[in-house]
Amino acid sequence: MSRKTTRLEDIARLAGVSIATASRALNDSPAVNDRTKQTIWKLAKEHDYPFRRHMPAGPIGAQGTIALVTPRPQGREGRISDPFFLELLAGVGEAARERGCDLLMSHISPANYEELSAALNTSRADGVIFLGQSSLHSAFNRLVDADHRFVVWGAELPEQDYCSIGSDNISGGRRATLHLARLGRKRILFLGDLDPPEAMQRHRGYLDALGQAGVEIDADLIAPAHFEVESAEAAVDALIRRGLDFDGVVAASDQIALGAVRALLHAGVDVPGQVSVIGFDNVPFSRYSRPALSTIAQDTMKAGRLMVSKLLDHGGATAGRSERVPTELIVRETCGG
Repeated sequence: MSRKTTRLEDIARLAGVSIATASRALNDSPAVNDRTKQTIWKLAKEHDYPFRRHMPAGPIGAQGTIALVTPRPQGREGRISDPFFLELLAGVGEAARERGCDLLMSHISPANYEELSAALNTSRADGVIFLGQSSLHSAFNRLVDADHRFVVWGAELPEQDYCSIGSDNISGGRRATLHLARLGRKRILFLGDLDPPEAMQRHRGYLDALGQAGVEIDADLIAPAHFEVESAEAAVDALIRRGLDFDGVVAASDQIALGAVRALLHAGVDVPGQVSVIGFDNVPFSRYSRPALSTIAQDTMKAGRLMVSKLLDHGGATAGRSERVPTELIVRETCGG
């Protein structure tokens, strides 16, 4: 025997409201109070009413909904478990909560304009925060002409038409390198991929600082490594086995810096006695590693507030100008001084 299908009329009768009210409630209409909405949603779920197509983007009563989308990564792995990703997610989450908004974490990972457009135009959210630029700068510039309800976490790049929020990567890279130069380090290694926009800018700061400190630039001291501990550890291990002489490391991320420290200690190199190391991000493990990791801190709480504000108050990509969040040098045991 087939089970009887629950109808909208049934839900209205059980809730003691009109069919019109039940319909409005299922569509999250402001004409229906929250208590009635909650009752009707509960009844719809209990009686297997096919209501998912009517569901609002978030729980009833939210002031709005923001979708988080992570483009296919360039350099970073882009996993939710990435320590810096979690810190940034916390910053956005706290800011959204302060504004009474819900967050939707999208499963998609766009890699081109069409997929970015689909992420924006098929979302029921009020706007989208893209957590990362990857290699999609031109695609974002194109997207803003079609729909401006988005903000991007990332670098500010030449001829940029969309709004991005990110750290002052050039200043951070410069500050880390100058600190090592002031400690007397002359052979400072830059460790990290140069393709991702943020790492590229940190490398630019590194080069600026070497020039400012009067330290000769050596191409052999620029070594690629992905944003993961294992990649950086393997890269530094290979440099040590090659016999490359270096007394300082500026890493493009804390994970890269930790990998460098692991390789150095494994090879019997004293950190910071023989080689000083500075990371970038100030993720929680940096202060608990041994030796504790010196790093450049990014203010993820301020970044989260800025992204949410740009999206909700300024309409997203076109109305608000891009902004850089200041960075701060955190001196711990891996470089001292």
